[in-house]
This record gives sequence, C-alpha cells and structure tokens, in this order.
Amino acid sequence: MRTSTDRTGGLRALRWPLRLTWAGMLAETAVQALWPMLALCLAVMALLMMGVQDGLTGDLLWAAWAFVGLAFLGTLIFALRRFRLPSQMAALARLDASLPGRPIRALLDDQAIGAGDAASAAVWRAHQKRMAARAAEAQPVKGDLRVSKADPYALRYLALLAFMVALVFGSVWRLGEVTLTPGGAGGALASGPVWEGWAEPPRHTGKPTLYLNDLEAGALSLPEGTLITLRLYGELGALTVEESVSGREAAAASDPAQDFTLRQSGRIAIDGPGARAWQITLLPDAAPQVERQGPPEVTALGEMSLPFQARDDYGVEAGEARISLDLASVDRRYGLTPAPEPRPEIVVPLPMPIAGGRQEFEEALIENFSKHPWANLPVSLQLSVLDAAEQQGATEVSQLTLPGRRFFDPAAAAVIEMRRDLLWSRENAPRIAQVLRAVTYAPGEDLRSEVMQLRLRQLIRRLELRAHFGLDEDVQDEIAEDMWALAIELEEGVLADALARMRRAQDRLNEAMKNGASQAEIAELMEELRRATEDYLKQLQRQQAQEGEGEGQQPQGESMQMTQDDLQRMMDRIQELMEQGRMAEAEQALRELQELMENMRVTQGQPGEGEGSPGEQAMEGLSDRLREQQGLSDQAFRDLQEQFNPGANAGENEGNEGRDGGQGRGQRHEGQPGDGGEAGPESSPEGSPEGLAGRQQALRDELRRQQSRLPGQGTPEGEAARDALGRAGTAMDRAGEALRRDDLAEAIDNQAQAMEALREGMRALGDALEQEERAGQPGQGSAEGDRRAEARDPLGREQGGNGANSSDAPLAQGPDDQGRARRLLDEIRRRSGEAERPELERDYLNRLLDRF
Repeated sequence: MRTSTDRTGGLRALRWPLRLTWAGMLAETAVQALWPMLALCLAVMALLMMGVQDGLTGDLLWAAWAFVGLAFLGTLIFALRRFRLPSQMAALARLDASLPGRPIRALLDDQAIGAGDAASAAVWRAHQKRMAARAAEAQPVKGDLRVSKADPYALRYLALLAFMVALVFGSVWRLGEVTLTPGGAGGALASGPVWEGWAEPPRHTGKPTLYLNDLEAGALSLPEGTLITLRLYGELGALTVEESVSGREAAAASDPAQDFTLRQSGRIAIDGPGARAWQITLLPDAAPQVERQGPPEVTALGEMSLPFQARDDYGVEAGEARISLDLASVDRRYGLTPAPEPRPEIVVPLPMPIAGGRQEFEEALIENFSKHPWANLPVSLQLSVLDAAEQQGATEVSQLTLPGRRFFDPAAAAVIEMRRDLLWSRENAPRIAQVLRAVTYAPGEDLRSEVMQLRLRQLIRRLELRAHFGLDEDVQDEIAEDMWALAIELEEGVLADALARMRRAQDRLNEAMKNGASQAEIAELMEELRRATEDYLKQLQRQQAQEGEGEGQQPQGESMQMTQDDLQRMMDRIQELMEQGRMAEAEQALRELQELMENMRVTQGQPGEGEGSPGEQAMEGLSDRLREQQGLSDQAFRDLQEQFNPGANAGENEGNEGRDGGQGRGQRHEGQPGDGGEAGPESSPEGSPEGLAGRQQALRDELRRQQSRLPGQGTPEGEAARDALGRAGTAMDRAGEALRRDDLAEAIDNQAQAMEALREGMRALGDALEQEERAGQPGQGSAEGDRRAEARDPLGREQGGNGANSSDAPLAQGPDDQGRARRLLDEIRRRSGEAERPELERDYLNRLLDRF
C-alpha cells in the first residue's frame, strides 16, 4: 500500500514539468515543419511592403502570384509531412531521459520477484522512495528549435532581414492595397482612387526629396533637372495627370506610373478624387564661371603662378587650363623660320580647394613650363571649369608669353635658344650645330671650364651625326635633355675661385638689367651676388693675413677701406633702384660696386696680427693645389684635343692664364721660369706626356707634404679630411701613371676624381677648424678675451681679423646666454609676424626661425 502511495505522489510532482516538456516538443515539431512557410510569408510581405507589385503588370503579375502560390503549396506539404503531435508518453520518456537512473520508469514498475518476502518488499519500498525523491527534482526539458541542419544557407534569416528592412523603409499600408488587378488598380478599395508623388532634385544640389502628398496646392519652386514621380492607384482613368514642365511628347494622362524631368516652368495638376495642382517655378542651374585674377607671376627659376577665381551656384567640380601656340604672333626668324612640328596643346588641371565649399573660391595654378618647347614664346591661354550638371564655363582666349626660366649667362642662353630651335623643328639640326661650333670657336670667358667645352663639342658631333643619318623623336628629346642640363650647369655651375664667382654674379646681374628681369629674378641674382661677395671677402681676408701686413701699414695705390655693412647698403641700394625701374642708376651703382671690389682692402679690426693660423694656411694650400690640379687637367684636355684635331686650340691659348692653375698672367708655365724663378725639373716639351706626368708627380708630392702637417688630428672632422686627401693622392698617382702611358682620357678622369676628393677634404677641414675655434675660445678675463669682446657684432659673434663680420661664428657664451638667445628668438618671431615689413625681410626672418 505504501508503495502505491509513493508512486502516486512522485508522478503527481511531475505534472508541470511533464506539461512544459510536452509544450517544448510541440514547439520543436512546429518549427521543424513550418519554418519554410514562415520564411516565405516574411519574404512575400517584405516585397509587398516595398511596393514591388506596383511595377508588375499583366502576365508578369499573374506569373508572380502563381509562383508565390506554388511555393506556399510546397511549404504546406512539407509542414504536413513533418508535423506530428507529440504524445504524453513521448514527453514522459524525454523527461525521464533527462534524469539520472530513469526514476520515472522505476516508479511505474512493479516488484516481480519476492513480493511475499517482507525483507525483499522493504528493499523495494526503499528503492521506490529514492526514485520518487529523485523524480520530484525533475525540470522541464527544453525543445530543440534549431533548424540549421535543415536550412544550411540560412534562408530564414534572409527573409527576416528583408522583412525588417521593409518595416523601416516600406509601408505596412501597402499590404491592404494588394490586388490581382494589373497595374495595382484596386477597384475594391473602400477609399476609392488615390495617388502618390515625389519630387527628387538632382543630387549635386543638396536639396531633399519632397513628398507631394504633403504639399498644399499653389506655387512651388524646384531646381532644374528635378525628377517628378507620380503613382495613380484605383480604377484606370479615375485619376489623370496634366503637366507642362517636362516638354515631353504627349503621354497617357491616366498612365498609373509617370516619371518626367523638370525642364521649364509650368503647371502640374492631378485631376480626380483628391485633385491637386501646383504652379512650378524653375530654378535654373547656372553655368560655372572662371576668370583670371591678374597676370601670371614668375619666379627666378621660371615657376609660374596664375591666380584665378571660380564660382558656381552648386559648386565647381573640376577645371583645366589649355595652352596652345599662338603661331601668328611668333617672330618667325632664325630657328623659328621652318614650320613647327605638331605638338598637342598643353592641358593642365586647375587646383580645387581641399577643404571648404566650391561655390566660390580663389586658387592659383602653379606650374613650371621652362623645359617646354613653347617656353618664352607667344601662346593662347584659356581656363575652363565644369559643374556637376556637366555645364562648362570658360574665360576668353588670351594671349601671353608662356613663362619660363630666363638664362643670363651668354653661353647658357645660346644653348637654351638652340635647344628651343631643335624642339621647334628637326630641320634646324645642321644650323644648330653651326651656331654651337661658333660658340666654341673662341669662347673666352663664356665657357670657363674645359670640361664644359668638351661636353658641348661632344653634343655637336652627336647632333651632326644624327642630322646626317636621321634624327628621330626619341633622339631629339635626349639631345634636348642634354642641352638643358648643360645650360643649367653653365648658368649655375660652382666655380672654385671666389673672385670669379663674384664677377660672374655681377655679369649676370648686368645681363638681367639689360633684358628687363622681373623682381623675383632680381631678388635671386642679388642674393647670388651677396653670397659671392661674402665668399670673396673671406678669401681676401685670408690672403691679407698670409701677406702679414704689419701694424701701421697703410693701403697703397687706389685701395680703400670699407666694411661688409657698407657693401650691404650698396647692394640694397642697387636692388631698390632695379625694383623701382631706375635701371640706368642701378647700372651706374653696380659699376661703382665693381670698381670698389676690384680695389678694396677690408678694414682690419686689430693691426699687427701676424700670419694666418696653421688651419688657414692649410686651407689656402689646399685651395692652391685644387687650382693647380684644375690647370693641369685643362692642359691634358687641350693635348687630347690636339691628338684628334691638330691646330684646333691655336687661337684659344692666346692670353692663357697659366696652365698650372695660376690666376694671373706671367706665372710659370710648363718648362718656363716664373717671376725670377728657374725652370722646374719638368722642363720637357710643353705638351709632352713626360712633362705632364712630372708636373702631376710634383703636385702629388706637395699634397703629401701638406697632408702630413694637416691640423685637426684626432677629431672626426680632421680624420675625414685626411681620408679625403688620401683618396685625392691615390687618384693623382693613377693620373700620373696614365700620363706616363700617354692615356690622356684616363688621366683626365682620375684628375677629376682627385679634384672632387680635394673639395671634400677642404669641406671637412673647414669643419675641423670651426670645432677647434669653438673649443679654444679665449677666456673673458684675459687680454685677448677683452680684445675679442670689444670686437663682437650685435649677435655676440667675433668679427673677422680685418673687421668684417663673420656670420659663421657661434654666438658668444656668457652667464645669460640662454636668456639672451631666447629674447633674440622672440624678437625675430615678432618681426616676422609684422605684415608691414618687406616680404624679402620676412622671408629672411622665417629662414632664421627654420634654422634655429
């Protein structure tokens, strides 16, 4: 009896867990059977809510509905085959399987053996009691709602996503408009015929789309190109559309779907139930406009800056500048006489603002056309811009001279002119060769380097050869590129001698005055003259220190005293006169400056100073070796020319300034005594290889002697100088061996390497001397320190030995050096920010800030 009571109590405790388990099994079976039908329903509702049915008419609509019906029938059959109502016993078995030891099954069992034995019955009752206690702890079993195995492509999620999108962007009310009538005419609609409309302006206008149903009848302003979309629902013909804004051909007024673009002002009216009409005012999309803001500005290097202004009501999209040759305005003389070779017009995109709007802006077209064949020739220029509607606006065609770099060195200008003629027409090749041969016949000061002459002659021979056998376009471009590089080197090439550099800068400035240079070119040439003059003054100081002018010695002849400040004022005055257009006065001032520089003697800060320091003597000695090596290389080059073209240098050697690199006439030539000296050991014939080899060996011995006494030992800069001079000596040895073998070409190559190494050694030695000067500065308490303290410039730097300011020296150190430096930088920043100061001064102050 007790056993039956325990069994009944245990099963009663399973009532709710068993019911919930059964419900889970029912849900599991339903999901497994109905998920295709649910996915299909969600997908169809999503399409209907998005209005897909509006675009389906006639047979296409019937076909769509037939496909949906067949699909629904298939999902229904699938559901009927899969769905099975779960039984009570199946739920009880699943619940029992979730418990350890299957206690529910044990409660339903009866004792089969030993029922009459009291001990056996007691054991069975204890077992039943434990199973009842365990069954009382049963929890409902969750149903398995996963259908991933049946839906490996996750079609159910795709249908759900489409339905969610339709809820956000579609309309639930469209489900009530569904009908089998083609075109969506819902004759059964209780509300009768309805319409919808939208006005969508072009995207580039930035204006929003308007829902016409929300707009009252009356005046309406819309941008040109607006897309009008109208949809008529209900019985065909119940609603009609009348419009005069698109200019389209006659269309069916009752067409359920109408789309047209706004082209003109007019009227749009919908007649029928819910009729409405609007008077449309067209907002025209104006064409973009562009105009130049003045003449182009040109830098000294030929870079053009052309300011322009562009505007458009909705923004400019792009622009370009078109440049074509104005052949009618070209002076057709000399190399421009032949017909020019056809070249495409130059098309350059106009810069657009990176940030901000493009409705109205100002920009500058910055380009460098110096290498183009039309540089410095008359051209036609037109700027054009484009907006998003593909409307174009352009400036009037204007004539101007295409800006390009101007060359003031006569030889460089001649090479550039011949380069232009070559690119103008390949027929000019023979004439170009003749003109360049005339340039190299007696170059004088125009071609200062023998290497330049060699390069130019090689270019002439190549041009003549190609002109004879045919000059194609690729070779034409290669020769033009070589001529450009040669002209640049002739114009900007660095000379070893400071006086020659200064004279060259003065000559270029004279040429600029004669040719009407721009302000940018004047500023660049004046800066070059200042640098060359400063280098010349430093060289002059070293020479005077080596000459050992004694205390109280006065300048002789027409020499005079002046400081760098005096020179600076004179050059500022020249630049001011040139910028004002007073060229005659500027030329007179420049001639006075040239005369002063030729006869000047820099004012000494302290008389009685002895010879220069060992470092200065070493630097001057290396400079002499460099000039001697250059002279020896020039002599080897002339001898090489004599081998291939005897007599070619007969007229060029007149008035030669010494083949051993001496600057003045009368210095020792090969095999000739100097001023009172005797002939050297290399008294071989002047152009013989033995004589050149002897001179090369003597130069090598002198460098070795100077190298052994080089200052700066133990410092990185000093070791770098010794290493560079060692490479120079090795190159000199190879050059001497080549000269003894009469291999002049190889000797010239090695001599060029020696000169380059000498220059590197001089630079490194200069750094070493500067380090020594900083490390060994006299104390402020000594007499020498007092003397130097009295000769400081406003920046605290020591002046040169002859009274000139040394801008390369470091700032003086003191107890308040950091505060003084900070105050100085603050003052420079303040002055650089003052807009009323001259632009040249502010550029100089900005360069100081960038450096420090």
